Amino acid sequence: MSFADSLLAALDALRANLMRSMLTALGVIIGVASLIAMLGVGNGATARIDTLISGLGSNILTVTGGSSQGGGVRGGAGSVSTLTEDDAKAILSDIDAVESVSGLVNGQGQLVYADTNWSTSISAAGADYLGATGWLLASGRLLDAHDVKGARKVAVIGQTVARELFASEDPIGKMMRINRVPVEVIGVLQSKGQSTFGRDQDDAVFVPLSTGKRRLLGAGAINADAVQAIVVKGGTTRGLDLIEADIRTLIRERHRIPPGGTDDFDVRNFAQFLTARTDSLRIMSTLLAVVAGISLIVGGIGIMNIMLVSVTERTREIGLRLALGATKGAVLQQFVLEALLLSLSGGAIGIALGLTIGFVVAELADLQMAIGFGTVLLAAGFAAATGLFFGYYPARRAAALKPIEALRRD
Repeated sequence: MSFADSLLAALDALRANLMRSMLTALGVIIGVASLIAMLGVGNGATARIDTLISGLGSNILTVTGGSSQGGGVRGGAGSVSTLTEDDAKAILSDIDAVESVSGLVNGQGQLVYADTNWSTSISAAGADYLGATGWLLASGRLLDAHDVKGARKVAVIGQTVARELFASEDPIGKMMRINRVPVEVIGVLQSKGQSTFGRDQDDAVFVPLSTGKRRLLGAGAINADAVQAIVVKGGTTRGLDLIEADIRTLIRERHRIPPGGTDDFDVRNFAQFLTARTDSLRIMSTLLAVVAGISLIVGGIGIMNIMLVSVTERTREIGLRLALGATKGAVLQQFVLEALLLSLSGGAIGIALGLTIGFVVAELADLQMAIGFGTVLLAAGFAAATGLFFGYYPARRAAALKPIEALRRD
């Protein structure tokens, strides 16, 4: 019997018991669908976090002020401005492999342009801040050292501010008011979207550090030399962990904190947090893939059981074929093909179902479904391997039947 004849015979046998065939393939369908959906969504979530990490800028450390304490009440981290611009200058000059340092002061501002107003966050920063944290220009220019040194009344705005305040107009060169102070828009940033915590990063205005402290945030908001945070960009020659340790040592010395004393500042490496989240997602995706693999094994066991039942039911048919001259190889081939067709059809349905589920989940979770052609081929290969592995034993058992004994069975 040729391969084509065996294939047709296998298809006829499966069609003869269509409902049983579909139920047999159910385990493979669930396993493959789980594999495709979980890997796709997991890869999409990992890609989203990688984008967030790159959006923060590479090799970034943030030094924040300490917490306030009075009357038994303690404030949160950063509630006291214990850092100064001199601290920032010392970090840049005394610590190796630091590329740039920028002081940062945050506040709120009411923006007014023509008859439109908008309330948003105001970030007063050094000239290197936007470049260090991965912001890109859509139009205009970024803040520079001359803007900071001269306390110029200029600003760079995000996409949300540009849309809400200027609508369809080009903001570059326009004068807006921030807390009643006229400020010229010199740049519009490319969109960054939401942060990992769901905050709209494009709803922001950046002004020179000196301008924000002297003119926009109010005389009582912060003293002349203090900053709320210092953003440090490290180079590639040393790890961030070493730079972080040097920063802690340097600021403790500058602030005269004795050994064993409590720091009046904190150093944060946000990229480590996001990397940890990425690792957690990868571990979760791996665990889910293992669960999907177990489902495939269960589906394969189901195929083996049904094929054994099929061999028992078709004993006389097998005996008759062997008696008429069919070889054991032909019988083996037909039953292996039946198992393979069951697993491949289940795999095809599972792939379609997994892609559908994955796209729906990704849409609901505001993620991108990230599934490659290689992953689909891998799932199909697993399905085929499951059919071959678990279908071989029943097929071998069918081929091993002796014609006379098979024809005698009821």
